[in-house]
Amino acid sequence: MAEEQLGQERSEQPTGKRLDEARKKGQVARSRELNTFLVVVGGLLFIWLTGGQLISSIFSLMNEMLTPSGELIFNPLLMVPHLGSSILMGLTIVLPLLIMTVVLALTGPGLMGGFTFSLSAVEFKAEKLDPIKGLSRIFSAKGLVELAKALLKFFLIAGVAIALFFSLQTEMMSLARLHVSEGIMRSGELIIWAALCAALSLALVAALDIPFQIWDHTKQLKMTKQEVKDESKETDGRPEVKARVRQLQREASQRRMLEDVPRADVVITNPTHYAVALQYDRDGSAAPIVVAKGADLMALKIREIASEHQVPIYSEPPLARAIFGSTEIGDEIPAPLFLAVARVLAYVFQVAQSSATDYVPRPEAVPLPEAFDQFNEGGPLNGV
Repeated sequence: MAEEQLGQERSEQPTGKRLDEARKKGQVARSRELNTFLVVVGGLLFIWLTGGQLISSIFSLMNEMLTPSGELIFNPLLMVPHLGSSILMGLTIVLPLLIMTVVLALTGPGLMGGFTFSLSAVEFKAEKLDPIKGLSRIFSAKGLVELAKALLKFFLIAGVAIALFFSLQTEMMSLARLHVSEGIMRSGELIIWAALCAALSLALVAALDIPFQIWDHTKQLKMTKQEVKDESKETDGRPEVKARVRQLQREASQRRMLEDVPRADVVITNPTHYAVALQYDRDGSAAPIVVAKGADLMALKIREIASEHQVPIYSEPPLARAIFGSTEIGDEIPAPLFLAVARVLAYVFQVAQSSATDYVPRPEAVPLPEAFDQFNEGGPLNGV
């Protein structure tokens, strides 16, 4: 592998995209031991609970097949329909057990990794016929784990079977004294009970196999740091593309902002470096709203649009810088600036309502709260 030649270690956990791709290929965590345990134990429990009715149905079927009526004996043409009905009856008897087995066989994969369907998991691959790779799989760590599980299952089942044999030895010997039908029923109960006890020992193997399969599956999908970086680039886009997208978004936002300048009531300026357009709805807004703001070239553009649409331009550098630095587009004016902004708006509205010959004195500037001194001392400004 090129990654191994470069000395890169698969130390990173698989990403969601990597897991989804593996799932589409049918590569999910699976535990055959869990499936075996569920099918065997569930099937035996079902037989144990319904054994009486099952055996009774089987006896009835055998009796009907082995003791045909005289009409069947002397009319061979009736044997085929009789055989068909007997087969159908036999299938009806074992159908619940078959359904239970199928349900249990599907439960294991559903619990481990969910249900998947992928043709790539069963397609022909020439490397699977390579004997060298086959031997490497046999003698790999996973192959040794499979061998250990097989030996563990053997010794567990053998140990439980031996223990059951010695504990039930007296009862098994007493079966010879029972009637044939009763002896068969009792033998069946003992066999099912012994098989169930032996199968329950597989729970230990399944409990050890499930975390191992999850760990092994995660290990196979682990990624190198470079793979994580490459996937992040593919998912989120390359830096230059993202920068271009952000630039386009800023341009679109600025265009929308400039479209709102003609609706402003006043533009407060620095007078050249900053410009803030305010709109005040005397019937609805609780406070004036910042509809546009900009610095340098953007401030010049705001002033030009304001002049074209006869929006008053009011020069007051400290107030312009304070509003510019403490608000964003669409924000209301901060409460500490209400008095200073109200003074400007009152002046603007008074000028708009006065005649050309009326003189409206410019109001004196109101000192700003100390909290806004940072915006007038070369401090950081929002949007710059």
